[in-house]
Amino acid sequence: MMRRWLTFLSIGLLLSLMAGVSLAQEEAKPAETPAAAAPAAAAPAEAAPAAAPGPTVEERLNTLDVTMDTIWVLVTAMLVFFMNLGFACVESGMCRAKNCTNILSKNFIVFAVTSVFFWLLGWGLMFGDGNPVVGTQGLLMVGGEDNSPALWTADAATNQYKGVYSSIGWTTVPLWAKFFFQLVFAGTAATIVSGAVAERIKYLSFIVFSALMAVAIYPVIGHWVWGGGWLQAKGFYDFAGSTQVHSIGGWAALMGVIILGPRIGKYSADGKVNAIPGHNLTAATIGCLILWLGWFGFNPGSTMNADANFIAHVCNTTNIAAAVATLTATATCWVKLGKPDLGMTLNGCLAGLVAITAPCSVVTVTSAAIIGAIAGVIVVLAVITFDKFKIDDPVGATSVHLVNGVFGTLCVGLFADAGKLKDFAIGEAVCMPGLLTGGGADQLIRQLTGIVSVAVYVVVVSGICWVVLKSTIGIRVSAEEEIEGLDIGEHGNNAYHGFVLEKT
Repeated sequence: MMRRWLTFLSIGLLLSLMAGVSLAQEEAKPAETPAAAAPAAAAPAEAAPAAAPGPTVEERLNTLDVTMDTIWVLVTAMLVFFMNLGFACVESGMCRAKNCTNILSKNFIVFAVTSVFFWLLGWGLMFGDGNPVVGTQGLLMVGGEDNSPALWTADAATNQYKGVYSSIGWTTVPLWAKFFFQLVFAGTAATIVSGAVAERIKYLSFIVFSALMAVAIYPVIGHWVWGGGWLQAKGFYDFAGSTQVHSIGGWAALMGVIILGPRIGKYSADGKVNAIPGHNLTAATIGCLILWLGWFGFNPGSTMNADANFIAHVCNTTNIAAAVATLTATATCWVKLGKPDLGMTLNGCLAGLVAITAPCSVVTVTSAAIIGAIAGVIVVLAVITFDKFKIDDPVGATSVHLVNGVFGTLCVGLFADAGKLKDFAIGEAVCMPGLLTGGGADQLIRQLTGIVSVAVYVVVVSGICWVVLKSTIGIRVSAEEEIEGLDIGEHGNNAYHGFVLEKT
């Protein structure tokens, strides 16, 4: 049967090629002139109007460039969308079986919630023309003018960023391609919260908080960082979102964890930390590999154009940071805890990816390896430290996304390489060389300004959101429901029918 289909397919392709050649030959033939066959005495026919000139070679190339840039942006955005599956697998695998359905459901619905609310209002607040703090024009349903560059040049008269760096194809990409790319990033920030508050949060409260993230937190910071706001005007640099995505999600998650409190049984009265192992490390490992793959959309996609050298460089800085962080996290865990814990290995990989997200475009591959090496150590120490303070994060999301989001943002000011900045330069580069690579402390100060400003805003606003939710609809399930499992209490279902699940 397969051979027959291959034969039919081959014949079809051959006929298509023959038809194409025949058509090309017909188009190449000179047109026959009826006047040549007419008698010499016949009156000349009225001259036909000249055909409109076709597009020039340069115009055709420009159109092709736009098409390729758009395809690149959309395909990489789809890879970032696919990361939702990675988060779902990591979070559910690292938590207990009795909460698996709840965690899968949260990771599924969060993108739907973000899609609706970022479309309704978030995009306008983030990229609407307005003031240095927030967009004010065309707020509803992507209704304003296209005011959405990736990197801007400074206008000395207004101290605002106007105009776009020529090496970035952002302005040529259609508005809705830009919207979709930004949407999947917004969804990722909201998903980070899910793992940190797992196994005790009310389903409805998480949905409401996700909506608030999409309109009150993520887009406001996004305007500061990527929408022509005040941080961008100061030269703060975050290529793909160590701060804009990961730190935002991390700060919001940290506030949720603190206000929720730890899971029942996690900490003893004497301060002992009790391990609550995940039920499916196979799922967690698959999820981490999906996230590693998705990061090749996250970081290289942020080039916003199909520049071969640029994409290849960002792919390699991203990969080497993840690889080295995986090794250093494993080694650090082995030394500190006596065993190479798989969960720490997976979080080490993610920590390297988070840390390289901001500087991936402006550092060398060697610097990326150093950044990854440090990130792998930091994430293990952060997990241990948070436990000492009884901050219960079931999957280590705050250690991965918050701690290494801050570290990665600082790395721009430490490792930005003058040789890489030429990719962005029209006049003066928006990012300055780092302190450890021949520059001064100027870019590091810019980065610190952004880190502190974002931390203050997200901590305050997310804290208010969590407190209001707690005092109205409540944010934590009952003790009985937590012990039984959120799958039954919140969904009336569980992920493993027919299996006996422990009630702890």
